[in-house]
Amino acid sequence: MLRDVLALGAAMIAVGASFGAVAVAAGLPVWAALMMSAVLYAGGAQFMAVGLVAAGSPLAAVLAGLLLNARHLPFGLALGDSLGPRLRHRLLGSHLLTDETTAFTLSRPAGDARRRAFWLAGTLLFLAWNAGTLLGVLAGGAVGDPAALGLDAAFPAGLIALLLPSLRDRDTRHAALSGAALAVVATPVLPAGLPVLLALAGPVVIALHRRSNPGDGARPAPPTPVGAERAGERTC
Repeated sequence: MLRDVLALGAAMIAVGASFGAVAVAAGLPVWAALMMSAVLYAGGAQFMAVGLVAAGSPLAAVLAGLLLNARHLPFGLALGDSLGPRLRHRLLGSHLLTDETTAFTLSRPAGDARRRAFWLAGTLLFLAWNAGTLLGVLAGGAVGDPAALGLDAAFPAGLIALLLPSLRDRDTRHAALSGAALAVVATPVLPAGLPVLLALAGPVVIALHRRSNPGDGARPAPPTPVGAERAGERTC
């Protein structure tokens, strides 16, 4: 478990360093870049916010950030029990909630194992992102764009690897593929953030299909051999 988190943390440091460099190059003060990573901890939304602020649209940065991070609402519903029973645990845990932490946690069995996975991943990835941001603001523009280095593909690849075991279940696989198809189709026509939320309709599509076809998916019981029925009658 620790090895998997460290692998994600290495990618997190690299992308965080890129954010720090981009933020400073866009004219953001060093303290503001560090504060954004510590207080907001929003990953891709931070890149978008820096670009919009640099373009002179701080209000648009706030609204776009809220829209993009609205996907954390279902994340919280899925991981509520894994954060802990107390309010302070849930408040702190909600700040550590990211795509990577969610996928890593849900790949573990429910219960104590899932709770340990959440806090391990959440804490280490938060520290990695902020350490990367510090390295980025110190290095200035030497880090460059994460897309040019191929780092933008590191997180999707890691998420897919974490989610693969869950796709062995047929219902989960159908819901995931339906949601992914809806998101891909909607990406060219909807603003950033909305296709991700639209992917949540995948389970709804499966549920509606089952409701309209109640017999679909129900496997009939295999017929009992005649000899077995007679044997049962003789033993009664």
